[in-house]
Amino acid sequence: MFLPLNKQEMEARGWDAPDFVCVTGDAYVDHPSFGMAIVSRLLEALGFRVCMVAQPTRDEDYLQFGLPRYGWWINGGNIDSMVAHYTAAKRRRSDDAYTPGGKAGKRPDRATVVYCQRLRQLVPEAQIIIGGLEASMRRFAHYDYWADQVLPSILVDSGADLLIFGMGERQTAHIAKELAAGVPAKEIRCRGICYLTDQLGLPHDAVSVASFAKVRENKRSYAQATHTLIEEQDAVRGHKLIQKQGDNLFLVQTEPALPLNTQELDQVFSLPFERMYHPSYESQGGVKAIQEVEFSIMHNRGCFGNCNFCSIAFHQGRAVTCRSHESVLREAESFLKNPRFKGIISDVGGPTANFRQPSCKKQLAHGLCAQRKCLAPTPCPAMEVDESDYLSLLQKLRELPGVRRVFVRSGLRFDYMMLDQDDRFMRELLQYHVSGQLKVAPEHCCNHVLDYMGKPHIQVFEAFAQRFYRITKELGKEQYLVPYLISSHPGATLKDAVSLAVFLKRHHIHPEQVQDFYPTPGTVSTCMFYTGLDPYTMKEVYVPRTQEEKWLQRSLLQWWKPENRRAVLTALHRTGREDLIGTGPNCLVPPDRSMQKGTKRESFPPRKTSSKGPNGTRSGRKGVLQHGRRGAGRFLQTEPPVHRKKR
Repeated sequence: MFLPLNKQEMEARGWDAPDFVCVTGDAYVDHPSFGMAIVSRLLEALGFRVCMVAQPTRDEDYLQFGLPRYGWWINGGNIDSMVAHYTAAKRRRSDDAYTPGGKAGKRPDRATVVYCQRLRQLVPEAQIIIGGLEASMRRFAHYDYWADQVLPSILVDSGADLLIFGMGERQTAHIAKELAAGVPAKEIRCRGICYLTDQLGLPHDAVSVASFAKVRENKRSYAQATHTLIEEQDAVRGHKLIQKQGDNLFLVQTEPALPLNTQELDQVFSLPFERMYHPSYESQGGVKAIQEVEFSIMHNRGCFGNCNFCSIAFHQGRAVTCRSHESVLREAESFLKNPRFKGIISDVGGPTANFRQPSCKKQLAHGLCAQRKCLAPTPCPAMEVDESDYLSLLQKLRELPGVRRVFVRSGLRFDYMMLDQDDRFMRELLQYHVSGQLKVAPEHCCNHVLDYMGKPHIQVFEAFAQRFYRITKELGKEQYLVPYLISSHPGATLKDAVSLAVFLKRHHIHPEQVQDFYPTPGTVSTCMFYTGLDPYTMKEVYVPRTQEEKWLQRSLLQWWKPENRRAVLTALHRTGREDLIGTGPNCLVPPDRSMQKGTKRESFPPRKTSSKGPNGTRSGRKGVLQHGRRGAGRFLQTEPPVHRKKR
């Protein structure tokens, strides 16, 4: 049974008032890939009466249930509301996968702030708790790409009492019990939260970072603060953090919450989710976001891959925890009772599908290393690679009666697979769990750009591709790699984009869609974009900033398209790569007699860019969302030299 979405549904349960009201920027979808669904079901499991408010637009939407006994839980939705509304080119999207009927504009920009401010006006004494990806990634002073300025902590702008960052089950349970016991929200303290205080309320065992005023005015201070914030996001060794927000106003972040263990994670996924959107949305066309996840399974959390452009490390954490086989199998068996299930499990994944154990034993006692990544640019010598448990889980799932196919569509770390000297996992993956195309993320081909991304060097991907096609051929299958690529990431010059185009042509890769780097709040790559500095080394980083250069870099990734020919010619002339203009086998485009070297021509005509919703962009990968799911990203067709398909 869905939780009440209106007063009639609440009264049908015999309730006179709720204990808590949950407000979300998404439609009400009761599925564990939606953060507010987990929060609401957890509160229900603790014995509280919970009502839902989805995408409120009127004052009566907030107050339709009356005043809750204890408080309000607010998030902006599964992804940042600004990402939901705008493309990387800051153009308004025409649809929203998290809204009934896919209609855009059903939530406001910066939804968490707007919801909190309106509720505070309506109910000044309201106890307001915020969380989710939007709040978590904006908890400190942060660069906002859409406003093109540094904003204070979202706690300051929203006026909320507490902010939950990261995966919030522990914090939710603790805060709810304290509120029910009569403790004011502003006085509640536990791991995994942020709160505002004056100087007298500051903890003594905390690390300070540069103030909002300083990081707003000084980019070097911003980069240094980013480095400290990222390195302290570890549940074992992380400290409390302090950042001054204004005159005698300080943000305090407590130590990150401890990750749930396997038993606790199993309990979360055993909550009575309907695994569907509320029935009232059916007449409006349903909620598209459910299509990717209804019959998919999340088996893990956390990612020690720690890519610089990804929100997972700062939000979900680098420590990997996983569910038991029994829990995953019970979820799969529940699909069999659903009349919509056709025998196909669409995904068994998470932030990184093939992680089911810590990267090394040391981190259990000492936390993950502060000064290096586990996999990039080279694997840590202490890395322990074992994909056997994940393989065993997949084998059990595909043996279930009534299950016809089990696919893996979430992000697989190919560099981790290459460390596994045994081909058994990859062989079974390609034989049973791939439907013609395997999605992986090399992102670029220039190693210095990959270093800025926090990714392995391209030689690892090339070795993986050889292994992939060798095994595919041995299995008698015709399957292809589908690589994710990013253009215009900090550190990537126009010459690097030319090198990437040459690489793609040499490997017969024809991306059907490409993704410009999207600076989202709180990530290391966004810090590089804003400051022009690498926060790890404090060295200057080249940043493609103009729409013209972004257009040129993006066009080079699709050099074969007739509409990109002018841009490719412009880029090749600018970089002195006229050797790539011609009809030879290594050339990208044929010559244009009207465009000679040194001739000044208009090279940035207006062009329409995609306004697809977040499920059709790299920003909408399941995994960068509330609970770290990956998949459903930009789609890139890949062809091996020996199996080139006709176009």
